[in-house]
Amino acid sequence: MTGTLRGTRTVIGAVGLVLGLYGVVRLLGLGWGNLLATVPWLAGVVVVHDGLLAPVVVLVGVAAARVLPTWGRRAALLVLVVLGPLTLLAVPVLGRFGAKADNPTLLDRPYAAGWAAVVAVVLVAAAAVAVHDRREGAPRG
Repeated sequence: MTGTLRGTRTVIGAVGLVLGLYGVVRLLGLGWGNLLATVPWLAGVVVVHDGLLAPVVVLVGVAAARVLPTWGRRAALLVLVVLGPLTLLAVPVLGRFGAKADNPTLLDRPYAAGWAAVVAVVLVAAAAVAVHDRREGAPRG
């Protein structure tokens, strides 16, 4: 690994650590009631990821590797790995679960438009990866 790559990874890791610690401090500042209410949600995230999302990604990836041309595999993986978890996390707000007619401030943002914008960015990035791989010859392995 080159020095530049190592430095970039170190900076990204440090930023992630600081942001994670900030989140923990904020969570602890909400009081024990909110902290205890968070535990089942966090457990549910692990179960959904490990029990549903990860196996689906593996199965779709194996199927895609058999069907897609070599140059399209990285792009498909990008779409699958980014949009799978993002969509799973967005389901509650996209479905507007928890919205109440008597409180219009709940779920008052255009979540579907934001999700669609991220999907568009990921698809453009995936197309760029596919075009690059097609021109340069697909990566091996």
